[in-house]
Amino acid sequence: MRILLITYDNNSFIHYFPLGIAYVASKMRQEGHDVEIYPQDVYHYPESHLIECLGREHYDVVGLGMCGGYYQYDKFLDIVTAVRLASNAEIWAGGHLVSPDPEYFEEFVDKVFVGEYDYEEDLERVGTPAWDLFNIDYYGLIRFPLATNSDRCMPVLSGRGCPFKCNFCYRMEEGHRARSHSSIVEEIRHLRDRYEINYIDFADELLMINPDRTIELSEALKPLGIKWMCNGRLNHAKPKVLKAMKDAGCVFINYGIESVDDEVLRNMNKQLSYNQILKGVRRTLEEGISPGLNMIWGNYGDTKKSLWQSVEFLLKYDDHAQLRTIRPVTPYPGSDLFNDCIRDRVLEGTEDFYEKNVNSDLLTVNFTNLTDDEFHSELHKANKVLANRYFKEKQKVVNQQMVDLYENKNTNFRGFRQT
Repeated sequence: MRILLITYDNNSFIHYFPLGIAYVASKMRQEGHDVEIYPQDVYHYPESHLIECLGREHYDVVGLGMCGGYYQYDKFLDIVTAVRLASNAEIWAGGHLVSPDPEYFEEFVDKVFVGEYDYEEDLERVGTPAWDLFNIDYYGLIRFPLATNSDRCMPVLSGRGCPFKCNFCYRMEEGHRARSHSSIVEEIRHLRDRYEINYIDFADELLMINPDRTIELSEALKPLGIKWMCNGRLNHAKPKVLKAMKDAGCVFINYGIESVDDEVLRNMNKQLSYNQILKGVRRTLEEGISPGLNMIWGNYGDTKKSLWQSVEFLLKYDDHAQLRTIRPVTPYPGSDLFNDCIRDRVLEGTEDFYEKNVNSDLLTVNFTNLTDDEFHSELHKANKVLANRYFKEKQKVVNQQMVDLYENKNTNFRGFRQT
């Protein structure tokens, strides 16, 4: 078959490399199909351009995959409408958007693929993404935290899944499957030698599954001489683990903290305590690794007090490698929160969710005792404080540059640039 896979435009300046589509493309080629990529993301093509393309070329299948979200849902409908107007090709869809409710999305497409296409396969036999079908020079320009102007960045998967079950999260697979260290190293070496990639984001839901695996993988990565980042667990952020990661080139660990209130952490089934969070973040900073401190607000038990506890924590420990704000909890289809909403008749189903989920920074469903207006007002105040602190810290950087330039006559200064 002749297959066109669409990488959709999510309106980013530089898009994150579409690992899912790249793995699917690789598998389809292994099965003998002719696969092409339609790079809507790279060129920001409107759907009218896709209609023109499909009018010129024949494809048996047009495939697309997306994560859940209001923007992705609307984009999905726009792309499906364009394909139907211009082509008789079957439309296949997969990913986090459609997997939680395939029956609903079968109204729009011909086939819905639920979960991972290769779930029952040994990850060592899955193969690597079809890098050659994509413009790596474009995707490599994305800026990961603490990237320099000379870094070329790319994501890699070291495994699939996550053993934890937070109530706001939906995943397409059960448990966790890890790749061998040798296959991970081989893939990174290929990216480094073929595309000059030197900064890897391990895009797994969770790389730090346990201390032993994290240390062993770090030791395997060390000879590559790369920078890297990953998603981590603060209960595994032990001194020995963090040192091994730092020595192997880790510069950033993205932590899903979500809250610093123990009651809320229990309600969301986070399996973390405030003391574990505090110790882990402090240890990460002491080791010289930048921590990504992700917070959400609006879960069961959240109050104004718990919001400002999170704000105070961020003001104390955020190193401003990123602009850090707090978003509302959203009950995405497939999550325990979504199922609660269906049970309590707060939502009628997937279609109702996407009618109410108009923006990820606004409430979809309110799980607190505040009114919606009170909720948004308090979140506005909190994020204003966080944003002001971020830009104040960036102003300090510029002021220090001026001192180095004009008073210390720093001849290496390259001009005032956006920080």
